[in-house]
Amino acid sequence: MLVKFFKFLFNLSPAIKRALWRKWYQVMAKKYQLPDWNFMNYGYAELDGSELDLHDHQEKERYFIQLYHYVAAAVDLDGKKVLEIGSGRGGGASYVARVLYPEEMVGLDYSANAVDFSNKNNAGDNLSFVEGDAENILFENESYDVVLNVESSHCYGDMQQFVHEVYRILKPGGYFSWADLRGAEEGLELPGIFKNAGFETKQEGTITPQVLHALDLIHDRKMDMIEENVPVFIQSAFKDFAGVKDSKIYNALKDGSAVYLRYVLQKPV
Repeated sequence: MLVKFFKFLFNLSPAIKRALWRKWYQVMAKKYQLPDWNFMNYGYAELDGSELDLHDHQEKERYFIQLYHYVAAAVDLDGKKVLEIGSGRGGGASYVARVLYPEEMVGLDYSANAVDFSNKNNAGDNLSFVEGDAENILFENESYDVVLNVESSHCYGDMQQFVHEVYRILKPGGYFSWADLRGAEEGLELPGIFKNAGFETKQEGTITPQVLHALDLIHDRKMDMIEENVPVFIQSAFKDFAGVKDSKIYNALKDGSAVYLRYVLQKPV
């Protein structure tokens, strides 16, 4: 059952896949203008209980922030031009721009409503958000030092095209730090996709246990948010999307039919 679900989710035709995900995110960004909902990822929590030092006001978003920190801090961003592709509601880009000191940070997202929300709630002196297509990136060749992509690429129609676009806009020696979930079989295809684009793999790994641990820790908060803000007739879909306990995605990560992966890749000089 779960294997079939993930084959359906990840193997739709590119046009249908893009259209469905874009519609979903457009509706969510427009309907749910909750100023304290700035992250949409599954989170990250170390199994030994160690935690990132955060301010008190960040505590409620700890595990979402920790995933962003894990991905972004794998590369030195100080003084760099950084692009996040798939910036969602902007919380991750805002954290990176404030804490990891890039000279310039841009968040790009396919959803115009998400971009509007992000510019309203999360833009800053070195951070802005723009609408754009991950498979046809609007920036010039060799224009960024670092590209980040956190739990977004499973929505894209053509992963190979996306990776080639990232390679194109990176400066020689630039880095691509990526993390996302995949069906277990599809995850095996990623090294070839990255290599074919020209990237060299600097780090790679599976972080499924840490993501599952975070999902366990934030289960109650997610359930409260869904029950308080989402109409009853679509709560089931939101629970699956949010990865709460016993949802399809949670169970797939638990039984190994899905995996959560991360890569740090470099464009050769």
